[in-house]
This record gives sequence, structure tokens and C-alpha cells, in this order.
Amino acid sequence: MDSPLRILVVEDHQTVREGIKLLVRTQADLEVAGEAACGETAITEVERLKPDIVVMDISMPNMNGLKATQRLRQTAPDLKILILTRHTDDGYLQQLIGAGANGYVLKQSAPAELINAIRAVSSGKSYLDPALTDRVMGGYVARTASLRGENKQELSDRESEVLRLIALGYSNKEIATSLALSVKTIEVHKANAMRKLGISSRIDIVRYAILQGWMQDT
Repeated sequence: MDSPLRILVVEDHQTVREGIKLLVRTQADLEVAGEAACGETAITEVERLKPDIVVMDISMPNMNGLKATQRLRQTAPDLKILILTRHTDDGYLQQLIGAGANGYVLKQSAPAELINAIRAVSSGKSYLDPALTDRVMGGYVARTASLRGENKQELSDRESEVLRLIALGYSNKEIATSLALSVKTIEVHKANAMRKLGISSRIDIVRYAILQGWMQDT
């Protein structure tokens, strides 16, 4: 039998933190490796405990979850980070996606959603709470359809692969290593793909990835 996935729970409210720990402990394939009440402690505990996954709250004292995620992306690039948030406004979602986490779950969602997300990101997939998917997409479907009608240029296989990996949270350097290309070449493929699609931001790349089914089928 495989060893259980080790989860670090990062949440400043003790009652919520205890609830997440209890939920994790009901699953035979998961275990609580540790806990933290702020981003600074989370970074220290990741270094000490080497968990498989961090379940990260956003609104915390000293260092919030966004900053902690950005720091951990630099110090522990292979770590799986699952963002737990109650925010659903578009501006906040853009910040969340820009932080480079592997998944995003709403606190308002059913407990099973968090368990599904943990298992998804542990297997290398990205996870977006279904309630967030509708918000992220917004009017993007109609706008993308219009762009397709105006722009006949198709993405090359390489451009599609680069965009898919970006949407999944990989850095340009990680993509370059994976595809045995230079970082500069990856940047060119990304720029060309975004120009062809008429998009200009990471959140648009994620939206396009959702349309293509890349966020579920990785």
C-alpha cells in the first residue's frame, strides 16, 4: 500500500483548521503532517516537514497565503499548493491564479470538494472549484468565439503545449527543461500563441485552458 499523502494545513482560524484536519483524517490515503497559522510559519514548516501538499488559506496575519505561495514556488517548486478561499470576485481570482498554485477551492463548497482537489493536485492535475469555473470564464466564451471568427490562425502543437503547461502553473524555466528548449524559445511560443488568441494575461490563458479541457484532462 502506498504511503498516505502528507498534508500541511495553513489556516489562521483554529476552528477551521481543526475542521480541515478532521476531514483529512477521515481519508485512509491522507494524513496531517502539520499545521500553521500564518504564511511565515508555513514556509518554515514546509522546510522542516517536507509535506506533499499544502492546503493554504489566503487571509492570514503577518504573511498572507498569496505571498506565502509565491515564496514557496521559489523555494519548493515541486510542492503541491491548494488555495482555500472564500473570495470569488474577478480581481481576486486573477491574483490567485497569478500566484501559481496548483488548485483553488472555495471554503463555501462541500467538504468533498476539498478532498477531490487534494487528490487531483497530488496526481499532477490542476483543480478549479466548479463554482469558480463559471466566474473565471465570465463572458470569455463569447469573446473567444468572436476572436476565432476574426482570426483564422491556428496554434501550433508546440504553442498549445506551452500554453497548457503555463495554465497548469509551470514556470517558463520548468517548461523549457521539460520540453528541452531554451527559456527564450518558450517565451516566443507563449507570445505567439497569445497574439493569435488575442489574449494578454495569465487568467486568459487559464480561461482558454478550461475551454480546451486541459484543466481536467492532464
